[in-house]
Parts: sequence; structure tokens; C-alpha cells
Amino acid sequence: MAAPTTERETPAFTAGQQRTVQLDGTPLVRVGARPGLFQYIAELWRFRHFIYYDSRSRSSSQNSMDSMGRLWMVLNPILQAAVYFTIFGYLLETHRGVVNFLGYLIIGVFTFRFIQGAVTSASNSIAGNQKVVQSFNFPRAALPISSAVRELLAAGPVFVVMAVLVYALGDYQIGDMVREPVSLSWHWLLFFPAIALALMVMTGLGMMLARAVNAYQDVKHLISVGTRIWFYGSAVIFSIERFATHEWMLWLMYHNPAYCVLDIIRHAWVYDGFADPYRWVVLGCWAVGSLVIGFLIFWHGEETYGREK
Repeated sequence: MAAPTTERETPAFTAGQQRTVQLDGTPLVRVGARPGLFQYIAELWRFRHFIYYDSRSRSSSQNSMDSMGRLWMVLNPILQAAVYFTIFGYLLETHRGVVNFLGYLIIGVFTFRFIQGAVTSASNSIAGNQKVVQSFNFPRAALPISSAVRELLAAGPVFVVMAVLVYALGDYQIGDMVREPVSLSWHWLLFFPAIALALMVMTGLGMMLARAVNAYQDVKHLISVGTRIWFYGSAVIFSIERFATHEWMLWLMYHNPAYCVLDIIRHAWVYDGFADPYRWVVLGCWAVGSLVIGFLIFWHGEETYGREK
């Protein structure tokens, strides 16, 4: 004879009674909490696809509202180069002492436009995306890195036009300008490692400035002024030989990462040779140093991003 089975009755709850439910909250993470450094790097690596696709999509949408679209990305530096050539190169005669001044100027204006855009865009990446920062839990460093990469992708067509202009017009002679034939050689490939190191520098500086702008919005105005000073202090539109009598100014120039990038590309494209190896040393030190220091500074302020002020 089978033993009788007993049913387990569920206690009934009536209106007015309270029922306590315990939840395990250990897997929950506070939005914006700062993880450990190596965990943060691992999380950032897992977001590498987001960084790429966000950069590409934002790059494609730039100037989408203008009737000429992305064509302005190429026309703007061409028009700027034309203005600088007319005012500084021709009227103020800054071309004196510079061989193939037109190619020298084109490389300076086009490349520095990318440098300025990468720093400015990365520095505003946190302050300009407050809703995203407040709503989602992800490594915030993805935003300034994505902004810098976006500027590189956007500058791709610009660099192609720059190469065509340098090859076609770089040795064009106007008036008493000194010229040497511009030839296409394997030295032109040095452009790629130079731009890669420049991107590392801009990303590191952008992360430092992103934390500063997030804390004090007024810093973005100082960045605008600073990049303008940086432009004139990087020999974009004149020769560094103008400061040969001021040793301290030459020292600053030689240790300026933007000038190092321009000098490397100019020697490779316009003069078919190598720049001083010291330019590579300085640029490499800036690339590694700024990226490491900028990343640590940004990571240390992870919990401050997105706070209401």
C-alpha cells in the first residue's frame, strides 16, 4: 500500500501584510565606478569594436547637412593653404630660405589641421556626451580615443589630396622661390609611422584635456587659444631658420611633437630624404609618454565623469 503523499502548502498573504525578498546584489556595478587599472584596460579592449564603428559612423556624418557634404573637409585646408600662401608666403615673404615652399606649406597646413582637430575633438568628448556617460556603464576612455580615431578617418581623403598636391605642385616656382624637383619614392611611406605616432600623442593629450574640460568648461576656450599658438610655434607657414639666433626657441621647436611630425613628412615628401633621427626620438617619447600619462590621468578621474554640476 503506497504511503500517502503530503502537499506542501504555500503560505497565503493577505492585504496589508509585508513580504521581505532578499536579492543578491553582488553582481551589480555602480554606473561610473572606477575599476582597477588592468581591469579597465581589459574592458576598454572589449569595447574596441565600438570605438571603431563609432569613429567611422561619426566621420561619415560630418558635414552631412551641407550641400557639398564631405567635400568641405578637403576644400577647407586647400582654401586655408591658399590664404596663408598669399598673405605670408607671397606678401610677407616667409618663403625666403625655404626650398619648394608651396609643398612645405601644403604639408604644414593639412597635417596640422588633423593634429588640431584630434586634440580638440578628444578634449570635448566627455563634456559633449554627458547623457551617454550618465546612462551607460562603459570605460569612459573609449570616448576620447574614438574621437581621435574619428579625426584620423576623416583626414584620410584629406591626406590623399595633400599627397596629390605635393607631388603635382610641391616644386611649383612663383617669383624668386627656390625649387627642387619633387619625386615619388619609398621615403613617402614614412608618412604612415609618423601619423601613427602623432595619433598616439593627440590621444594622450586629448585624454588629459578631456578630464580638465569635464571639470571646468572654460578650459575649452583656453584650448582654442593654445592650439592657435601651437600652430604658429610649429613652423607651419615659415622656416625654423628664422629663429636661428634664438637658441631657446630652436630648443622648443626641436622638442615640439607637431614640428617633428611636419619635419619628418616634409623631408620624406618634398626633399626625398630622412629627417634628423632626433625627430623620431622626440616624437616617439612624446607618443609613449603622453599616451601613458594621459591614460592614467583620465582613468584616475573615471568616477567624476557625468556628475551633475
